[in-house]
Amino acid sequence: MTDAPPLRFDTLPLAAPQLATLEQLGYTAMTPIQAASLPLALAGHDLIAQAPTGSGKTLAFALALLARVRTDTGAAQALVLCPTRELADQVAQAIRRIARSEANLKLLTLCGGVPIRGQLASLEHGAQLIVGTPGRVLDHLDRGSLKLDALQCLVLDEADRMLDMGFRDAIVAIDERCPGSQQTLLFSATFPEEVLRLAQQALREPREVLLEGGHPAEAITQHFYRVANETRLDVLVRLLRHHAPERALVFCNTRQECRDACDALQAAGFVALPLHGELDQREREQTLVQFSQKSCSVLVATDVAARGIDIAELEMVINARPSPDADTHQHRVGRTGRSGRSGLAFSLVAPNEERRVENLATLQGFVPQWEDASAIPATDAPAPQPPMATLLILAGRRDKLRAGDVLGALTQAAGLTREEVGQISITDSSTYVAVTRARAEAALRSLNRGGIKGRSMRVHRL
Repeated sequence: MTDAPPLRFDTLPLAAPQLATLEQLGYTAMTPIQAASLPLALAGHDLIAQAPTGSGKTLAFALALLARVRTDTGAAQALVLCPTRELADQVAQAIRRIARSEANLKLLTLCGGVPIRGQLASLEHGAQLIVGTPGRVLDHLDRGSLKLDALQCLVLDEADRMLDMGFRDAIVAIDERCPGSQQTLLFSATFPEEVLRLAQQALREPREVLLEGGHPAEAITQHFYRVANETRLDVLVRLLRHHAPERALVFCNTRQECRDACDALQAAGFVALPLHGELDQREREQTLVQFSQKSCSVLVATDVAARGIDIAELEMVINARPSPDADTHQHRVGRTGRSGRSGLAFSLVAPNEERRVENLATLQGFVPQWEDASAIPATDAPAPQPPMATLLILAGRRDKLRAGDVLGALTQAAGLTREEVGQISITDSSTYVAVTRARAEAALRSLNRGGIKGRSMRVHRL
């Protein structure tokens, strides 16, 4: 007996322009969470869904809320709450991509860590769709700068993590400001008692979609290397040289370990960047943009700093030191092997850390595959370089800058082909554009010399 083919998006009651956009973006068949949740959400039901990051949940709730939003009014009609600013930015970018057929749709991100003045000015002009963190959204509600009287859809994304981060009171306060008639969609990777209590309070007769995990465990191959503490960083370098991934995420348990690992990789010629709690918001934003735009090969992060990161096509995860917590280990490893792709996960384990691995193997029901680090081939080949470089344009949405303007300037004035231009990410005051490394300097000179659409703009290479 063969498996049934995946359901296609054109089987859903979506508008023709929306289906055309999905096809242009390469979305044809639905993931399991989309196939299970979208028919219910489009029918107007409240929903409680098990959906880890990487399962396709963002597209599922984005299509549902876009189907309910009207663009002939500027009132806030959809609100998505996320645990971190980074996740909120990723969700907002994803929604903008699939909403590009909606000419008059306005979306705002409302997150902490950035000045509130610009957000206040943007809210005065109205926005139908808001994506934000609970603390900053509640701040705007208290100020009266945001009103939810016309809200049609509320999304609680990664509800378990929002509660873990202490946002329960803020979420409840926001829910109480909603009209009560809105559709509420709750997505969570796990369902501890606190999440279930929140669902009982915020949802009305919800339908449940509970799927096992975000991706099959067999999609990820785990390797455990026995190492001496003094050779750990050398093994890390050799491992990355040998496998030469386009992008890899290295996890460390402390900020100092993160700095040490990043220093060792940079000394070996890798384009590696750290991500830890001592970075300010601008540094975090630029680091994550470079990693997502493939202009940074290795991101070295602590667990807390890496919350909310969702990178598509991540080939490899390396635990520079194993986590003492089994759930944390599973969350780390689960960053790779997504959306039907295979992934590699490596853990470097000193003798005094082997008990951690045995404990998590027992809890998660697998037999660890132990390997000798000396078997990793040494090579004198230079460290692989990322395929792209990121240019920072000091102008953004407030300056009426659009992705099409940037692409036009690069392909027409700078002479790049469309294939030589990668991801374009626009914030309120900045724009990040990825270009192939070989053409980065030419693109930089052209933009600084000729500007964009006749307007002079300052451009830097990150």
